Amino acid sequence: MRCHPSSPTVTVRAIDASLHRIGPQLELTFRLLGDIRRILIPQSKPASIGSELWRHTCCEVFIAIEGEARYHEFNFAPSSEWAVYEFEGYRHGAPLTEERLAPQIAVHCTKDTLDLTASIRLDLVSDAYAVAPLSIGLAAVVEGRDGFSYWALRHPREKPDFHDRGGFALRLEGA
Repeated sequence: MRCHPSSPTVTVRAIDASLHRIGPQLELTFRLLGDIRRILIPQSKPASIGSELWRHTCCEVFIAIEGEARYHEFNFAPSSEWAVYEFEGYRHGAPLTEERLAPQIAVHCTKDTLDLTASIRLDLVSDAYAVAPLSIGLAAVVEGRDGFSYWALRHPREKPDFHDRGGFALRLEGA
């Protein structure tokens, strides 16, 4: 992933992200590399729906069926809080509050790495997501002692905007 040029940081050197689909499951891994002690990490708590998680350190995935305006956003916080949003078009949507959408989140930290893994059930969000070719955007917001940095596979705008479809840089083949 790349840091947006408007938010340089010395706290995080790199963020590696990977994903794969296993049937209806989407497995994601984010690895932040750097001086983890300088990252402001939300305190761990029982998994629950959160709000405005992007205001602190969190990892995100954006999912859309190629060619459709509709998309979903998942936020995963190191605290184990999570959020899901459904959009009918660019930034036109609302949060989903169904507990059945809860991802499985695991976090492991060392002084040099923060690993966050998340597993989501695509078929619970949309039956079509489990089998259709998908456009995927991966992103992270990092709140460090030196300020915020915004990371994504691709930054299509002058300012960070993870909702811009130009940033949905991965294509995941249909099942």
